[in-house]
Amino acid sequence: MTTKELAAELRMTPNAVRIMRHRGQGPAGVRLGQGVLYDRSVVEAWMAARFAADPLAQRAAA
Repeated sequence: MTTKELAAELRMTPNAVRIMRHRGQGPAGVRLGQGVLYDRSVVEAWMAARFAADPLAQRAAA
């Protein structure tokens, strides 16, 4: 998926996704040409790890 598609899925701006990736806080992307693409399985694993580390998500699941 593209940065724009990922941003829409995360309800963020594309720039916020770029900043997260640059800081190492977002899912890993691969630069192809002038854009960055994200593998859906990598994004899903990243999101699962974020939910597992979030205390609010853990309380909601209990």
